Amino acid sequence: MASSSLRTVEEIFKDYNARRSALVRALTYDVDDFYSQCDPDKENLCLYGHPNEAWEVALPAEEVPSELPEPALGINFARDGMNKKDWLSLVAVHSDCWLLSVAFYFGARLNRNERKRLFSMMNDLPTVFEVVTGQKPVKDKPTVESGSKSRNSTKRSIDGQPRSNPKLADESYEDDKEEQGDTFCGSCGGGYNSDEFWIGCDNCERWYHGKCVKITPAKAEMINVYKCPSCQKKARQ
Repeated sequence: MASSSLRTVEEIFKDYNARRSALVRALTYDVDDFYSQCDPDKENLCLYGHPNEAWEVALPAEEVPSELPEPALGINFARDGMNKKDWLSLVAVHSDCWLLSVAFYFGARLNRNERKRLFSMMNDLPTVFEVVTGQKPVKDKPTVESGSKSRNSTKRSIDGQPRSNPKLADESYEDDKEEQGDTFCGSCGGGYNSDEFWIGCDNCERWYHGKCVKITPAKAEMINVYKCPSCQKKARQ
């Protein structure tokens, strides 16, 4: 059946499940093969899951706009700059997003009840992220002090976002203000600015602009222990 054809809920779910199975296999049973194919020296690569349950690491589609929504671009570039488990988790999250986008692309002509039923069927399956990490994320409960400065620091996080522990944040507010004034980026030397995203190295405890070390807030969410480029380089020597 052509991708542009009108599909039933069952047909879309079957396609979703097959693509999901392919991605799960790439990130679990075939993980060594997948890892080796994601060479950072190659061009922007994507991870595809196909309806025949086969996975593929390939360049993005050349036609614009593409026939289907495209998966995350350039997954190979972050491979050597992150812990392997963290990198696989990040790819898994992007894979879940892609699966949903493809399913609802096919379901664009479904009515409200059909879309609800489709999502319910997909939601009954573990996400790729849940399978890869081996655990389900906590629902309806805020995370408190995970221990990673890259995610839950009480001073340098995405500006305007609630702090991970309001009580501790209130008590340390004045200390944080003083400390922030003395903080400089370990890469460019620029001073702290609350309008910018910062990330702290868990090894040397230096702080960096996210843009200077090519770490976005979304990527930081998937990193349990962050090592700056300098510490990574020392570890390889």
